[in-house]
Amino acid sequence: MKQLSLIVSILLFSSASYGADLAEMQDMALENRQVIQRYMTDLERSEKDILLARGAYYPSVDVLYTVNSLDESSLIEERNNRVAVGRISWNLFSGFADKYNIRSAQMLKDVEKYRLDGIRQDLKLDVALAYLGVYERQANRKVAESAYQTLEKVFHDGEGRYDVGLIDKNDLLKFRVDYDNADIRLQAADADLQKSVQRLSFQVGSDIVLSNLDFVDFTTLPTVIDEDTYKGRMLASRSEIKVLEAGVKATEFRAKSAASGYYPRLDAVGSYRRYDDDSTIGNSFVDNEELRAQLVMSMNLFKGFTTQNSVSRAKLQTRSLGYDLAELTNRMVTDLDNLFVDFRVSLDNVDIANRSIEQAKENLRISQMKYDEGLQRESDLLDAITNLSRARYNYVAVIRTLFANYFQLTRMVEGF
Repeated sequence: MKQLSLIVSILLFSSASYGADLAEMQDMALENRQVIQRYMTDLERSEKDILLARGAYYPSVDVLYTVNSLDESSLIEERNNRVAVGRISWNLFSGFADKYNIRSAQMLKDVEKYRLDGIRQDLKLDVALAYLGVYERQANRKVAESAYQTLEKVFHDGEGRYDVGLIDKNDLLKFRVDYDNADIRLQAADADLQKSVQRLSFQVGSDIVLSNLDFVDFTTLPTVIDEDTYKGRMLASRSEIKVLEAGVKATEFRAKSAASGYYPRLDAVGSYRRYDDDSTIGNSFVDNEELRAQLVMSMNLFKGFTTQNSVSRAKLQTRSLGYDLAELTNRMVTDLDNLFVDFRVSLDNVDIANRSIEQAKENLRISQMKYDEGLQRESDLLDAITNLSRARYNYVAVIRTLFANYFQLTRMVEGF
């Protein structure tokens, strides 16, 4: 970072005994904003999806109790009877569906994690831009206040000149119009500053007091950034890219899971069965008990083409996400290149804006001297005052654009 070459009159109010910087407000936003809690909830839900997928590796235990009443008895079953059954079943093989369902669920958890990382970065960017907005509005207010004070002095001086006949009524009215316009702009600047503080409070999720902002983050300018390094970091770490990459893998695993319908299924089943020849407990004369162990193999031969279409659908979704990934990558590279163009221009414009302020100051000094000696018209003095204000506003705009581009570049590489 290099020190600003010139400290001009638009410097902001002095900081109070405590000053909140950008990093502190960003941390406050991550702690206070409900949108973070919402994405954290989605991440927790994805963890439950993994546990649900892993449940297929565990056996299933079922208990059944049935009371039967028939119209008449048969050779194998009394008219009234009851049956109690306990069964443990365990899937041994189902075409690797369980394996790929777990892998898919894990990828979807990564998707939610990357989304949470992305919303954190977005929120930090929003806080940075809102903080920059307060800086800009307060700097503009200082410019408006300086112009107001200058025009107030010129107007009162003009009143004295008018009283002694050095200027006419029309010249005094020119001063009055510009003086009133400066008053209006100052009041508008006060309102804009107040609204910008409220916007910052919303982004942080807590009330922000203007006097607690020290704006130390804007006292130095960013240095020139290596574009190739940033492009590599963006492609390697950008959350939105990782979301689609994980989504592609998840759909690939989903297709493999759907293909398990082509394989046979193997289950181990153990059961206990008790039969009583009466529906009332304690009144039976015949009871039978049976323990049975089974190894059951089953295979679906036709299911209305659902297996084939499920596999095809998952593959199409994988292809679709691949197209989205390529499009997103190209768009982000383009956006990054455009941000660098704006960043370089803004960085170069700082020196130009500083030079313009120096020239406008000197022009006002000379115009004031000539006006005091009666060698310059009132309109020329007013033009000089306006030119200085415009140069100062331009400086504020350049600094605002520079830091806005810098913050957006930081967001592009997940740098907050």
